[in-house]
Amino acid sequence: MRRRYMAVSGVMICGASVGVFQKIALGTDPFTCFVTGIANIFGSTYSTWYMILTGIMLVGVIALKRSYIGFATLINLFLTGFAADAAHAFLDFLLPDPTFGMRCLLMAGNILLMSFGASLYYVANLGVSAYDAVALMAAECYHLASFRVCRVTTDVFCVAVGFFLSADIGLGTVITAFFMGPVVQWFTEHFALPLLQGHLRRRRHQPVEA
Repeated sequence: MRRRYMAVSGVMICGASVGVFQKIALGTDPFTCFVTGIANIFGSTYSTWYMILTGIMLVGVIALKRSYIGFATLINLFLTGFAADAAHAFLDFLLPDPTFGMRCLLMAGNILLMSFGASLYYVANLGVSAYDAVALMAAECYHLASFRVCRVTTDVFCVAVGFFLSADIGLGTVITAFFMGPVVQWFTEHFALPLLQGHLRRRRHQPVEA
């Protein structure tokens, strides 16, 4: 149960951070660029097209490598887009016209927030998102290249599509693509893993009731 709480919390935090990135308009992560660009074509919401595009990829992942799918995968599909739209709407109400300085502060805090959420989600280990699974399959199932190369390729593709479809691309995109990994690792080592391991240790030492 602890893993599920961590997975849900991590997905919701990551989704909300996407909404913050969209509000401050200083660039978003690569997949958000892609989804936002597609949504721009149809004049629809991010959450609608996040579910559609992730659902399409999910069908392919189920057909090719079902072991990547788990509880967190489904939570990611249904909650991320809604969390992003809700956070965006809340900031529109709270800060309708933030200054550039405020947007920079929000970006710095939001990178920490997204990294924290990602560490919870990864450590829970209850499945990966459909987007993560694409690069994993390319590397592990089809041996096209290393995972890093495959992930960079999918990220570059998403950013290129988002750029041509008027999605926000900027400093936030660069930071999330190249510098967020070490921050996620720090949260993983100093918070997410101790949270899970401490829980498991307590369960092992609980007395067995007669």
